Amino acid sequence: MGWSIHQPVGLIHYSPSLSYRGFTLFSTNRGNHTTLIDMEGRICHQWHHDEGIGYSYLLPNGNLLCRTGPETETDIVKDLGGSSSALVELDWESNVVWSYRNPMLHHDFERLPNGNTLVLLWDAMPKEFSSRVKGGYVSEDDPDQMLGDVIQEITPDGTSVYQWRTEDNFDFDEDVVCPLENRREWGHGNSLNVTPDGDFIVSYRRTNTVGIVDKATGAFKWKWGPNEIAHQHHPTWLDNGHILLFDNGAHGRGNGFSRIVEVDTVSNEITWQFAGSPPPSFYSFNISSAQRLPNGNTLICEGAPGRIFEVSYNKNIVWEYINPFFALDPRSNGNSNATFRTHRYGPDHPALRGKNLDPKNYEALNHLYAPGVG
Repeated sequence: MGWSIHQPVGLIHYSPSLSYRGFTLFSTNRGNHTTLIDMEGRICHQWHHDEGIGYSYLLPNGNLLCRTGPETETDIVKDLGGSSSALVELDWESNVVWSYRNPMLHHDFERLPNGNTLVLLWDAMPKEFSSRVKGGYVSEDDPDQMLGDVIQEITPDGTSVYQWRTEDNFDFDEDVVCPLENRREWGHGNSLNVTPDGDFIVSYRRTNTVGIVDKATGAFKWKWGPNEIAHQHHPTWLDNGHILLFDNGAHGRGNGFSRIVEVDTVSNEITWQFAGSPPPSFYSFNISSAQRLPNGNTLICEGAPGRIFEVSYNKNIVWEYINPFFALDPRSNGNSNATFRTHRYGPDHPALRGKNLDPKNYEALNHLYAPGVG
């Protein structure tokens, strides 16, 4: 969608009979809070953290697991998108009940059933690896050591009990950096999810690759994307064994626009997709997400303009909302409502049981940001 200083914020449209009723969770990049809204766009709860909240999601116990604002003291990762200085777990009243600090943290994380947490980290690769990576544009500022991605499983006390590195499992001939990207990073992992079997679903923006990694062996069980998608985000597992993802379309062939893609991991065929009408009306160069809802609809976060909307399987928009919360983005010297990812939770979700979700608790804010239904 296009930007306009006259663009309404808050709820834009809602078709009650066609939507999956629940509560939507989102944060503003470089903001300091996470917001939970109902279908009418009314704020039902907020969490605040002084170090910022770049992205968060709810745990079954009702706590919020989130990554903080970007790391600013470590030069090797300074100004890289998705950087965070810590993970924090907040209770319903925004008290910190757990934290993990590592300046190499970025983008995504996953709390496991055993209480451990998967984290996505950067790591400087050896020079001999960096020199063999293909692609990217050459610059006099190119580092001697490119950053690779590391998946670690950490215990509650921060001890690493498992590690997987891109430099050990990427292919120098297959995993080629986009020619329009610099050579600071090889993959730029931006998503980390888990299959029902405990394997990893991964996404690497710079090589236009998504895949499923066998946790036990470290090998790719499935790998797909180059010449099909461009700088994608948020691949997730569907009950039918397919993968749903947000194909940003950035640096892709032809006109730039985004789409949502469902791909069969056996045939590699795209079985469903959603694009704007006309296609350029739906586009986010970076960030963004897609969540398949229990009724078959899809919740989409068009991240750069802060637009969140729900589409039916036959591609009708049945709910639409614009993030009303802006934060200063130093990289552009302006305010932005950009939203990394969103989640919709049904009213029976364990995290919401027994919680006070009365929007009257936020009556002043709701008066500003939920003016009505279009």
